[in-house]
Amino acid sequence: MMQEIYQRGPIACGIAATPELHNYQGGIFEDKTNATDINHDISVVGYGVDNGIKYWVVRNSWGTSWGESGFVRVVRGVNNMMIETDCAWATPVDTWTKGEKHITTADEKNDPRNDKDDTNGPYPENSTPVSKSFLHKNAPVHHLGCSVKKNDLLLKEVKSGPMAWDVVDQKSLPANFDWRNVNGTSYASWTFNQHIPIYCGSCWA
Repeated sequence: MMQEIYQRGPIACGIAATPELHNYQGGIFEDKTNATDINHDISVVGYGVDNGIKYWVVRNSWGTSWGESGFVRVVRGVNNMMIETDCAWATPVDTWTKGEKHITTADEKNDPRNDKDDTNGPYPENSTPVSKSFLHKNAPVHHLGCSVKKNDLLLKEVKSGPMAWDVVDQKSLPANFDWRNVNGTSYASWTFNQHIPIYCGSCWA
């Protein structure tokens, strides 16, 4: 997690959010309820050490009035709230510089890792009428894009190049790193933390 964050940017992780976290106002947070039911997603944008306590810097979506201006520091290295269990990230390939577009192939459509039910809608393709309505404001309800449900087949790692930890020695990482201050520049978007928190049963959105 530290390698990926330091070298390539924030990562998305699921956490077991609790009422105690909802009431967090500042400092290094450590859930004491042993919560393990992952019900909320956050971004981990950095890490550090404060008075000997290791922590993750977490960007939440509950508004800047919550926590430390919308952020929380979560104790690191003990999988508190399951924060070190379910993380994901991707390394994008530059297709925008030359305007390259990908057309979904038959092999990709039939990949066994795909969800076989039709709840996610058809693939958007330039060669079919679907593309004309995909993501359009008047698109039919059944055109739900390419999101997929989590299943065991999708949890396998896809490795198209060297991973972050293959490139830099762990011992060379700085003790503290935060994408809100990289040589005086913040790369954490301010717009992410502006909406009002809404309680929605087992989670907060």
